[in-house]
Amino acid sequence: MMQGINREALAGTGLVVLYTLMISSADAITKFIAKGYAAPQLFAFSGAVVVALSWVSARMKRGQGQSLRTSCPRAMALRALLTVVGSVAFFQAFRLLPFAEVFVFIGLMPLFAGMLSGPILGEHVRPMAWGALAAGFVGVLCLFPGGLASVTAGHLVALAACLCGALSLVLARYIGGHEKNSIAQVFYPNLALFLAMALALPFVYKPMPLSDLAWVGAYAGFLFAARWVSVVALRLLAAYAVTPLMNLQFVWMVILGAVFFGEVPGGHIYLGVAIVIGSGVFLVYDQMQPGGVPMPGWMRRPQFMRRAKSVR
Repeated sequence: MMQGINREALAGTGLVVLYTLMISSADAITKFIAKGYAAPQLFAFSGAVVVALSWVSARMKRGQGQSLRTSCPRAMALRALLTVVGSVAFFQAFRLLPFAEVFVFIGLMPLFAGMLSGPILGEHVRPMAWGALAAGFVGVLCLFPGGLASVTAGHLVALAACLCGALSLVLARYIGGHEKNSIAQVFYPNLALFLAMALALPFVYKPMPLSDLAWVGAYAGFLFAARWVSVVALRLLAAYAVTPLMNLQFVWMVILGAVFFGEVPGGHIYLGVAIVIGSGVFLVYDQMQPGGVPMPGWMRRPQFMRRAKSVR
């Protein structure tokens, strides 16, 4: 029994490492494409690929309860809107900022999500969680050794992207509490991204050689595979163990930034990342304590409890 548990934990850990590599590779392609093309050029094509893959996956797993229906249309619509705005914001952030520097804002997303869960989901926010968020902001301040005068438009755009991503995470948790159909949460946000970017594409389109089209296809493949791998990893490994492991993304971003973009982070970047990662790990530890994550009211509704029992 112990060996089986260890094998599952090992497999889950390996999948999380694979996830961080794939999502970092997708981000690297975003930064590469951002040099020569506008955001609609990347997201219209890649969104179409992810939508197609999601539709095929739903058709293949229709007998396992996977479909494109959702019981939370308004929450899904809002999450789709946040995906569009957040994707464009991250695209601009990668264009304006060094690769590893964007990670500091990515690392803040779980902290913001924890804070937003209180007013949106009714989940209790422990005082220590506020301390973790404050520490995260200290980590962000390390990006500006010259003071607030060194804040650029890229940093503001990255912060906006971070807030959109955090809100999207909270809505994903809300939707996941009402339905177990995960493929819909991939399909609709990417459908919205595709439609919005397709409308803007005629105004910014530039002819793309086959090599760049291949990069866009690789981006879509990495993105879809990363999201699927993360779902599988969360089935094999507890969420509190997955979250700290995802910080490995910074390692990949430093390596990819140095190899492909010639970017070597300064010491202040490493300090800021260390503080942000430390605050995130502490937040996970705080949630593991007795009473750390009490069940919110919306999860105690009869229809949710029936679904939870059916899943078990």
